[in-house]
Amino acid sequence: MSEYRTEKDSLGEVQVPAGALYGAQTQRAVINFPVSGMKPYPAFVWSQAVIKRAAAEVNRDLGLLDAKLAGAIMAAADEVIAGKHADQFVVDPFQAGAGTSHNMNVNEVIANRASQILGFAIDDPKKPVSPNDHVNMAQSTNDTIPTAIRLGCLWRLPELLAAVDDLADALEAKASEFDDVVKSGRTHLQDAVPVRLGQEFGAYAAAVRNDMERLEAAAGRLRRLGIGGTATGSGLNAHPEYHQRMVDKLSELTGHELRSSGNLFESMQNMGDAADFSASMRALCITLVRVANDFRMLSSGPTTGLDEIRLPAVQPGSSIMPGKVNPVMAEMLNMACFHAQGNDFTVALATQAGQLELNVMMPIIAHNLFEMMHVLIGAINAFTTKCVVGVTANREKAFGWLAKNPILVTALNPVIGYLNGAAVAKESLATGKSIREVVVEKGLLEGDKVDELLDVRAMTEGGIMAGGGGGG
Repeated sequence: MSEYRTEKDSLGEVQVPAGALYGAQTQRAVINFPVSGMKPYPAFVWSQAVIKRAAAEVNRDLGLLDAKLAGAIMAAADEVIAGKHADQFVVDPFQAGAGTSHNMNVNEVIANRASQILGFAIDDPKKPVSPNDHVNMAQSTNDTIPTAIRLGCLWRLPELLAAVDDLADALEAKASEFDDVVKSGRTHLQDAVPVRLGQEFGAYAAAVRNDMERLEAAAGRLRRLGIGGTATGSGLNAHPEYHQRMVDKLSELTGHELRSSGNLFESMQNMGDAADFSASMRALCITLVRVANDFRMLSSGPTTGLDEIRLPAVQPGSSIMPGKVNPVMAEMLNMACFHAQGNDFTVALATQAGQLELNVMMPIIAHNLFEMMHVLIGAINAFTTKCVVGVTANREKAFGWLAKNPILVTALNPVIGYLNGAAVAKESLATGKSIREVVVEKGLLEGDKVDELLDVRAMTEGGIMAGGGGGG
């Protein structure tokens, strides 16, 4: 038995692996683009298969596609949607512009599988289903690829939102657990007025939830589709009812509330919605990097650092220093977010590279969006389960740093004045005496009054301490 079979496309004959479901154009892409060895993400394959499935049904109902052929195409597409034949999608992300190679890879696999369903061998020259005439009917790479990008992002969106939501929940739980821990606040990395550790963690949770809102808002704009615009937005070779029927059918098949873009020419030219969604993930990364860095700083030392929180020890930290444990989950999250921000930069560059009626950089937009989502889902879930839920507070160290904090004098400002407060703080730093001791020695306040004003828990609640007036 031969290892190859002969397939034909508009350029001529091509030798294709005998058992491959793909055909000539896919094989040409494999030969032409041996770049990264990477393959399309499952989200991209799934979304294209859903489009082919919907198109077959819509074209059948419009009387344009034979019902028998349509049924076989729908059945083949359903197999791909279910995750079958994943090894047949082999085109490198760095490929021909617009995504023609990926579109044809999907067309050829579904066409050949549909012919098999109809009882024809894959090498039978009489196999009835054409990848171009039937599977790609009323379509173009130029409208299916941007539609697939939108649908693929929406497909993984629930996973991403769930990961972010779980992280926010875990941070909120720690905010409650640490609410009794009063510690030094820090601004400019210098001592500042007291805060509660729970307040710090509550702020982290709120920031993450704000990013979740941004993700949802940007994803909402991915729901507007330009399918049916075909090559340039004019809808050439598509039935006048095809566009709206496809929007309705895709809504039914995916379970998402999709809508028309309103301007199919814009849908071919502009990838702004994809860039917007990418930017919302970048904003999430910015927050996550900041939180991860705070985790690393607050757990630093432990003997020579802040050591206000302890992170779970998940692996040895050094090949030479026994007993060393590093904040590895926070470090991992940093690296994942740096990578994702690089993905976003690529999406931005590719989005602005669109020209006239088409953005030909769509394959790399698709790859980077799906990679960004994939990496963030995994990284956030790991950080939440292996780090955040196991964080503990080092109450003694937090209280210890606070007791030495000369900024406590800020609470006395409304009574003794800013300049007197500054003098007290300087003397406290120079002598090692407590704020209370210096204030009493200088005769600025009685000891009982100082104790009343230096209620550190009350300081974290805001307001003017003891109803005092202005000062200095």
